Amino acid sequence: MNARPILLTVFSLGAAHTVASAQTPLGAPWDSVGRILQTSGSATGGYYRYTWPRRDLTLRVGDVTVSPALALGAWAGFSGDAVDATSMGDLVLTSGEVKPVLAELARQQIAVTAIHNHLVGEEPKITYVHFHAEGNALELAGRLNRVLALTGIPRPVAAAPPQPVTIDTALVFNTLGLRGRAQGAVAQVSVVLVPGTVTMHGRTVTPALGYGTPINIQVVGPDRAVATGDFTVLAAKVAPVFEALTTHGITATALHSHLVGAEPTLYYMHFWADGPLTDVLRGLRSALDAAR
Repeated sequence: MNARPILLTVFSLGAAHTVASAQTPLGAPWDSVGRILQTSGSATGGYYRYTWPRRDLTLRVGDVTVSPALALGAWAGFSGDAVDATSMGDLVLTSGEVKPVLAELARQQIAVTAIHNHLVGEEPKITYVHFHAEGNALELAGRLNRVLALTGIPRPVAAAPPQPVTIDTALVFNTLGLRGRAQGAVAQVSVVLVPGTVTMHGRTVTPALGYGTPINIQVVGPDRAVATGDFTVLAAKVAPVFEALTTHGITATALHSHLVGAEPTLYYMHFWADGPLTDVLRGLRSALDAAR
């Protein structure tokens, strides 16, 4: 039986999050968390989200200069009560940052749940480190702040200057059957494709925080677009999604977990698409349909 997908207004993937875009104060203690982490936050998808775009990096895949909005957004999310919160997120690291960051995560007792690539052939090489922690939100923010201090992530995070939208959002949203947001050449959507409840360490995982499926598309020429993201699915959907992607010339760049101890086990399939925008969207829609 096909589960009805849950449309999100949050774009939840380490490959995708770039805009520190809270428009109104979150209130105590969540504004204080943002001050500790040196970025504004947003309340969305049932949790509080803080982002650090790697605007200090110029990332290229082949002849494409990758927008930070496409694949360079480090982030942390907090769900539950501030006194006993669950935090998860994704750090976007250069090769030289990996060793000191992993050591500091261990010192701060923040669990590492995944270390891997999202892209293939990128320059410079980027490693994505997923993490998980539980406890008082302000204390968690302080511990995470010590980790972030060992990276080149620009902080405090300044709001990105407004950019005119140059991607055909009507085509993107209508083809994918999803609504999202866009800035400049990049459009972003996200949806939950996993039915039922997911738990970790006995706690229910907020879907948008732990297992959304984000898709990001960047136009790079008059008849060319690239896309990345990850499909988060149960085991039975891995093969159908892989087949749909490959049939449409989209490369699966990584397959792995982001969570440790989750019930049921979830799989995250990252991808890279490059071609005419209509072809890229058609392939992504096929994979979405396969995942459902």
